[in-house]
Amino acid sequence: MLSGLPVRIAVTALAVTGLLAAAPSAPTPPSARAAAATTAAGAPSAGVTVKMPAGVADRLGTDRAALVDAVSAGVLSRSHDVEGLAPATAVGKLAAEGRKVVVDVRGVSRDWARGVAYVEASRARHGAPEGWLYLAHREDGRWVAGLEGDREFADQVAGSPLVGAAERRTMTAYAERAAAPRTRPLETRPEQISPAGAQANLNGLLLPWMPDHYMTLTGGPHAHDSGSGYWSALDFAGGNASGLVRSSREGTATSMCGAGGGWTRVIHPGGFSTDYYHMRNTTYYNGTSISRSALLGSIGTDTCAGGSATGAHVHWSLRTYDADHVGQYTWLNGRTIGGWTWWNGSAQYSGCGTRLGVTACPGTALYNRTG
Repeated sequence: MLSGLPVRIAVTALAVTGLLAAAPSAPTPPSARAAAATTAAGAPSAGVTVKMPAGVADRLGTDRAALVDAVSAGVLSRSHDVEGLAPATAVGKLAAEGRKVVVDVRGVSRDWARGVAYVEASRARHGAPEGWLYLAHREDGRWVAGLEGDREFADQVAGSPLVGAAERRTMTAYAERAAAPRTRPLETRPEQISPAGAQANLNGLLLPWMPDHYMTLTGGPHAHDSGSGYWSALDFAGGNASGLVRSSREGTATSMCGAGGGWTRVIHPGGFSTDYYHMRNTTYYNGTSISRSALLGSIGTDTCAGGSATGAHVHWSLRTYDADHVGQYTWLNGRTIGGWTWWNGSAQYSGCGTRLGVTACPGTALYNRTG
């Protein structure tokens, strides 16, 4: 069912919010009111919802509109649902479907900014949003924005004061990863990689709960947005892990929807990242270094960035980069995660995992194994 959100094409709603502990009933400070503005209809950010803390808005001043324009242009050019459309047309198309484009500015330092941007998923079906971490640098009086996965992002990770040393080590490996050249999605091709090669390639990623505990597979390999593209996602629920969702490996974690939202991304060493959606009781992270099996939240039905959920579960997805360094959700077929090698089925959600001669299809409880 569509959300019925109003169509915003010519006006940018600058929803300035605190990210950590702002009291919802507190009066809006003058700096926050100053950050509520409109953007010319032709600007890339026209119709885009913007979030930023009042202090960030103060430091950016009138330059914030140019920053949001730069990030918005990148988002709209990267979203597969509106690829090739003019900005106003793209935002209008999404808004007509009840979907927002959100730019969240989380921090600034001199001529640098960083944050999160995403395109909401359709609320008419089970699926997940498109989202990116971004960095932006003001060069010669203009903002140059790099979205997670593109060349600008890779370059800016190396020099931004908003990226810590530990985070930089992980993000650099991720940003610089050159995966196989773009081809048709693997589910349309007969060839499959070897499980042994997949295990080494994934650097021992676990399933999203504690090792040696189990959850029930409720959805086999399927596209992250339940539409087209690589079958990169799995759904899990129940089990004896108390419904607690944990990181598949160490890395740097970011709460994509902000505090209280049910979507977290973890960038791991070696070029992979994992997404976790529909969670509740989430821990807030903002480029935070975490350990393997760090607590992210609990299985839930949250749709902070669109999509739908008919029962409490975690929607887990795998991401990497293509040869052009463009971030994308990637195939699971033939890859080993949590000790199970995953194979596509004849249709989305129907695929299974195999381990030591055992096959686990949807409806089966399976243990998370480290080897």
